[in-house]
Amino acid sequence: MARDNNTNETIMDVNDISRFLAHRYPFLLVDKVTQLTTGESITAIKNVTINEPFFTGHFPGQPIMPGVLIIEAMAQTTGLLGFRTLGDEPRPDLLFVLAGVDKAKFRQQVVPGDQLVLSAEILRHKGNVWIYDSKAHVDGKLVASAEIKCVATNVEENL
Repeated sequence: MARDNNTNETIMDVNDISRFLAHRYPFLLVDKVTQLTTGESITAIKNVTINEPFFTGHFPGQPIMPGVLIIEAMAQTTGLLGFRTLGDEPRPDLLFVLAGVDKAKFRQQVVPGDQLVLSAEILRHKGNVWIYDSKAHVDGKLVASAEIKCVATNVEENL
């Protein structure tokens, strides 16, 4: 699903995202992509709802999205940017795996009803190693940031 990059419309919906990412419920943490410039940057959305399975234990009566899952949503967004930079069609032989997280900071809690706006820019790409500057915002406020390293690897190598 491709639309005008100059609007806040959907560039990739959840069906398109599922074609590129191996993640599935309850671990698919990107709902749509609203901006994509291949080789440069991406903006995506994660709608946070009380129906998320992790809220039953984190924390009962005081639901807060775990920071590691915010990082995971950011990493999935970087994977989408990497895949789409390599081409418009999915590569079933390729998997982007999280290889490192540096400079992670959490500035505000994320709770049910929030909409995470996830953004990433490619800082460096050499061989199969990709390094991204990634951020998560809610209502225009920065809630998390990190430098994320992913490695593009053949699926057969991971079995």
